[in-house]
Amino acid sequence: MEKIRLSVSDFIAVTNQTLEYAYPLVEIEGEVASFKVNQGKFVFFDIKDSGGSLGCFMTVWQLRTPIEDGMKVIVTATPKLTQWGKFSLTVKAVRPSGEGALKKSFEILKAKLDKEGLFALERKRPLPTIPSHIGVISSTQAAGYADFIKILDDRWGGLEVEVAHVQVQGASAPDQIIRALNYFNSREDMPEVVVIIRGGGSADDLSAFNDEQLVRAIAASRIPTLVGVGHEVDESLADMAADVRAATPSNAAQILVPDKNELIRAVKYQVRSLLPRVDSAIAQQSIKIKSLLAEALEVISDKADDSLNQLTAMRRILAELNPATVLARGYALLRGAPVIGGMIEVETNKTIIKAEVKDVKVK
Repeated sequence: MEKIRLSVSDFIAVTNQTLEYAYPLVEIEGEVASFKVNQGKFVFFDIKDSGGSLGCFMTVWQLRTPIEDGMKVIVTATPKLTQWGKFSLTVKAVRPSGEGALKKSFEILKAKLDKEGLFALERKRPLPTIPSHIGVISSTQAAGYADFIKILDDRWGGLEVEVAHVQVQGASAPDQIIRALNYFNSREDMPEVVVIIRGGGSADDLSAFNDEQLVRAIAASRIPTLVGVGHEVDESLADMAADVRAATPSNAAQILVPDKNELIRAVKYQVRSLLPRVDSAIAQQSIKIKSLLAEALEVISDKADDSLNQLTAMRRILAELNPATVLARGYALLRGAPVIGGMIEVETNKTIIKAEVKDVKVK
């Protein structure tokens, strides 16, 4: 067999080229050991089983869910020979494997985000009463999405619903949901609410909704969020970060809009219950108005009588002051200057007498 002589660097390069060709990307399941973070940027740990151990390297921003020693995980990685001759896995993604590891990772991240206040009640915003423009993030092929749309149309209808189709499980799901959320938040005509939904599944299926970056994106959304993931018993960190949590996708539709038929029935019932009260109020007001009118008429009548009496008295006084009346009682009217030698005119009831003044005496 012909021997190939290579430099150390060339051998490392050829080996990596061979590994890249044969194993461009592998998934390996094992238990985490010797986990550590250097300089707040780089993550190192071993993944092992009863028969061996592999060194792993990744950056902090790639670590989307917390891990710690003893947890069972699945790493997605590229095998590589380092320049120091050490075989290593360059990890692209890591996710907990098995119910115990998923639960442990969930609790670690939950405690971290809770401490930061991402789940605080005072951060929660109310949803619009009856939104006319809704953004939905879901898989349009999922049964949960179909249930949501059907119930939404049955309960209200006529709404503008924009849908961002995404994967709702698997390694790529969190990033797709984040991009959809960012898209709705960057719109000039933003929806009034964003709904993130997916139906039930295993803990592994739903683990995408415990992704740290997704949870932070939901908490940071400018638009109020409603998240309905899994069944009623399922709990995700996405649920906890949302403004409102729905037990299921169907429940999300029920929370979002009222049932128009129930609303119509309620309004009719209220109208029927109000009619007797309205009739009673009208009757009471009618009685009150009639009473007020009677009082007003009585006041007007009294004032009219007073005015008539005053007019009669004034007529009587005027009649008494009439010169003809005075003359009829035997009095006379004197016209002219009462000076000796002067002429005066004396008017009685029936005559006018002209006379000369012969004598004037002062009383």
